[in-house]
This record gives sequence, structure tokens and C-alpha cells, in this order.
Amino acid sequence: MSIRVDALTKIYGQQKAVDGISFEAGVGVLGFLGPNGAGKSTTMKMLTCFIPQTSGTASVCGFDISKDPLSVKRNIGYLPESNPLYTDMYVKESMAFVAGIHGLHNADRRIAEVIDQTGLGPEQHKKIGQLSKGYRQRVGLAQAILHDPQVLILDEPTSGLDPNQLIGIRQLITDLGKTKTIILSTHIMQEVEAVCGRVIIINKGTIVANDTLADLRSNNKGDSLEHIFIGLTN
Repeated sequence: MSIRVDALTKIYGQQKAVDGISFEAGVGVLGFLGPNGAGKSTTMKMLTCFIPQTSGTASVCGFDISKDPLSVKRNIGYLPESNPLYTDMYVKESMAFVAGIHGLHNADRRIAEVIDQTGLGPEQHKKIGQLSKGYRQRVGLAQAILHDPQVLILDEPTSGLDPNQLIGIRQLITDLGKTKTIILSTHIMQEVEAVCGRVIIINKGTIVANDTLADLRSNNKGDSLEHIFIGLTN
């Protein structure tokens, strides 16, 4: 398994944002769901070594998030919900900047591959600040996959996209999930049903469901994912 999480906990003051969660994830797309404030983003920030855990352990591609954070970061591509971008940079220039950070060999060839893969060809010579939200999301995703990580953590990657843009990004995530481990956090249930094979639902810092999409439906009388989600988190 690419990701292993064991009793992972994060406490802010008196509040347990994440309360002793455990799960594993391998190749494929894992939907990571929960209401606002459930602990999703906190979990993803711990897995990407942005913040330390209070207790518990986790590893990414065999590297412990506490003991070897640099190796974890080398193996992860992360698209946070805020998608921070240097808007004064040109698209291709921003790719070269990220490639330099990762010390990529044959950077020009890899940049060309990722630009093609994410459909950024027509926009590659524009400034990021000139792009639509859909293309900005593509830039964030391109930067996340540029160093060809084994694990991708995507926080609301399709937020604010129009239907045509949604289809393109969902297809890209589906294709990437054939060879990579992807954790996809979203509030869009149709998106989960379209691209995810497995689902974890977290509520108030604890995991309330962890199953394949098919078994989750089967165990809940064939209800839609939306009804299951509401029942478990309301």
C-alpha cells in the first residue's frame, strides 16, 4: 500500500480535529469525504508534512511522515483547495520553476508531456493571472504531477469548474488513478461516483465509513452516495 495511516491524531487546543484514524490506500482513486470541519484537510496536511501530527503514525511509499518528510514530499503531488499560484508567471515558466525545485532531469521534455496531458497547450504562453479558473486548476494539477509522484492528494480539484472543464479534469484523474494512488477530497458526490473505486467518510474527526463504492451502496439498501453521506454525517 502506498499510504498507511495508524491512529493518526491532531489536537488544536482542546479540540480533536482528527481523532485516531487508521486506513490504507493503494493504486486507484480514493474518495475522502466529510462535511466542513470534519478533519479532511487536516488529515491531508499531515500526510503531506505541512503540519505535524499530535500522535499516531503515517507513511507514504514506505517513508514515515515524521522521520523522513523530505522523502514523503518527493513521492507526493499535492493540489490544495486554495491552489496557490504565481499569477505573474507564464504557464510554461511556472512549470520550469517547479521542475527546478524538484531537480528534474530532461525537464523540458517532462514539461511538454505534462502540458499536453493537462490540456494546457493553447495557454502555455499566457500569464497565469490571465487564465480562467478552469485553466488555473489545470496548472495546479500539472505542477502537482510534474515530478511524476506515486501519490497524489487533491483537495477540491474541480471546485468552480464548468461542465466541460469538469469532464476533462475527471478523465485526467481517472487516467492517473490507473497507475498512481490518489486521495480525492470533494463535496461533489457525482464526482466520487464517476472516478472513485473506494470511499472513506470522516465525521467529527473519526472515520464512519471505509469501503468500496459498490459495497457501501450494497450495505445501505442501494441508496445513493448522497443519502449514505447524509445519514452518516447528519
